[in-house]
Amino acid sequence: MLLFCMAASARAETGILVKSAELDMVEEVYQLKADFELNFSQAVEDALNKGVPLNFVVEFELNRPRWYWLDENISSAQRQMRISYHALTKQYRLQQNEQQKSFASLAELKGELGHIQEWRVAERSQLRKRYSYEARLRMKLDASQLPKPLQVNALASKDWSLESDWFVWSLAP
Repeated sequence: MLLFCMAASARAETGILVKSAELDMVEEVYQLKADFELNFSQAVEDALNKGVPLNFVVEFELNRPRWYWLDENISSAQRQMRISYHALTKQYRLQQNEQQKSFASLAELKGELGHIQEWRVAERSQLRKRYSYEARLRMKLDASQLPKPLQVNALASKDWSLESDWFVWSLAP
């Protein structure tokens, strides 16, 4: 029983957790602000430190729940981020869109990777005041972007399953 509890707690320590998420209205546009907690397994950290770049995807959905039919999709967006380690400079790099930032430690990189702000996800005109909406957010490692030998590992090993659960909250404009 003790071994089972220790294994469960070790598994809970690795992965991605959505700590908070909210939508703010700025100039007729809803902007997403979110924080994630990222805990990599030793296998993922080792691969990163050996020069394997890791690609992450943040997915956002805004839906209007309907009791009589499928939910209406109001807005959906994805953000791609790539992290890597360069042994020559001993720096971690985060690349998103055309921006690239360098970090001296993995902890700094995780802090920046897990912090999203001012991401424009929906227009005010897309929402009606009389309805209630459901926002959903998650982050995951894009295993399809890994080198082919590691893709097989990623499918077979829980060490590589870095994916948060959907974080869901309500929005009333």
